[in-house]
Amino acid sequence: MKDKKVFISGASRGIGKSIAEHFLINNYIVIGTSRSDSNIDKDYKNYHHFSIDITSRIDIKNLHQSLENDDLLPDILINNAGITDDKLFLKMSDENWDNVINTNLTGTFNLTKVFIKNMIKKRYGRIINISSVSGLMGNPGQVNYSSSKSALNGFTKSLAKELGSRNITVNSVAPGFISTDMTTFLDNNKKDEIIRDIPLKRFGKSEDVSQLVYFLASDNSSYITGQTISVDGGLLMH
Repeated sequence: MKDKKVFISGASRGIGKSIAEHFLINNYIVIGTSRSDSNIDKDYKNYHHFSIDITSRIDIKNLHQSLENDDLLPDILINNAGITDDKLFLKMSDENWDNVINTNLTGTFNLTKVFIKNMIKKRYGRIINISSVSGLMGNPGQVNYSSSKSALNGFTKSLAKELGSRNITVNSVAPGFISTDMTTFLDNNKKDEIIRDIPLKRFGKSEDVSQLVYFLASDNSSYITGQTISVDGGLLMH
């Protein structure tokens, strides 16, 4: 396993950082990207960080060329980068919509398009898209975000059907309320209200997501494809 290479977008914080560190401690070569600098411990010698904008196809094309030159094209692609820009629909601007769709959905398309060619050539690969429970159940003020994440689930199923014969699996992970920077804006009353609807009565941890992602990236999951798996403490059952 130690020579396998994993690419993680949005790796500088939150769930993406947790995923990157999980692979690093298991001796994978990890290529992480974000718009900002890396927050991953520099002691990891097998970590490579690139600051890029995944909505820029020129950035991605240049990065792909650089990775190819350095023999760092990934066997595993984790499309984690995502943003929120919440507004009630009546107040949602074109920019609120476009920014979220371009990052969360088109950014996933851009990365997947360049990296699947090498996977097809090797007849091996794992693609894992980080969706959201919001894309499965909806959420007021998140029509843009829910739409982008719901679309990822359709993207996952269709691509899984196309790539299955090439020994490439494609799955989605849909986190619920996870304690990260994206949930710190919630006040205590709102958190209590949400927790009442979660059967396990707590928010999840980033590690709850990264452990599932690690399993889906491994050979132990070789017969799982086209799935969207929720990590939400049972919220979606409510």
